Amino acid sequence: MTLLKLLMPWEPSFVFVTVFLLTAALFVRGTRRLQPSIGRQVAFWIGMTLFYVSLHTRVDYYAEHQFAVHRLQHLVLHHLAPLLVRAAYPGSVMRAGLPLHARMKLRRLQRHRSCRVLGSVLLRPSIITIAFLASIVVWLVPSVQFIAMLDWRLYFAMNWSVAVTGLMYWWMVLDHRQNPPAYLSPGMRVMSPVITMTPQILLGAMIAFSSRDLYPIFTICGRAFTDVSAELDQSLGGLIMWIPAAILEAVGALLALRRMMHLSERPRAPRLTDIRHTAITS
Repeated sequence: MTLLKLLMPWEPSFVFVTVFLLTAALFVRGTRRLQPSIGRQVAFWIGMTLFYVSLHTRVDYYAEHQFAVHRLQHLVLHHLAPLLVRAAYPGSVMRAGLPLHARMKLRRLQRHRSCRVLGSVLLRPSIITIAFLASIVVWLVPSVQFIAMLDWRLYFAMNWSVAVTGLMYWWMVLDHRQNPPAYLSPGMRVMSPVITMTPQILLGAMIAFSSRDLYPIFTICGRAFTDVSAELDQSLGGLIMWIPAAILEAVGALLALRRMMHLSERPRAPRLTDIRHTAITS
């Protein structure tokens, strides 16, 4: 198979292409104004490329017909690509890429009470962490996986939920701000990947060492690599969840530790309660 054929969309998605191009355009426009470092730009574009290859090329065909490739696809969507994109801190760059009137509307929207209430619920660290883990565990329930691989709408929802929760989680872990306004303290940002990697390791080990075929849907639909047995395919998929995912979680924890050290070197802004106490006692 040629490289060009491999990069052709297996199932073209207008929604994905629109979101991808809009995100890329905003980052390019913002780069001209803010001029982020080369390292941030490289991390962003590698992450975006991984998103595209995983979701909008023939790689998606192999993910539908081979369990190990399916787990590799979700490893990229849930860990590697979001980690790279979030490590580039693209939020400020993309905001700068918006037209002035759009930035003003966004600022007014963020100040709206309903938006603040929604954000306070959806952006809670506990909610983000549960969603991050659920997007792995729920879709790996054999009965759920069976249905999701047959229904294109559930398959679409599965891949998008993995990517979105990955972006949300790594945004929380790699937040460069103090707490507050960050939702999680610097120390907990370091500990969070250590906590979330544990159930993934256990689940990966259970799948890798299982003596029965947990996901016969890949045999029913026809495996892309017929010379790989169902047992070996499942073991490889479990190992991908077990080892590479844990390594990427550790990398995320190290990046969060690096950010925590940088924050500790900055003078902390006085809190409002401290200012009030000083004013009263003086």
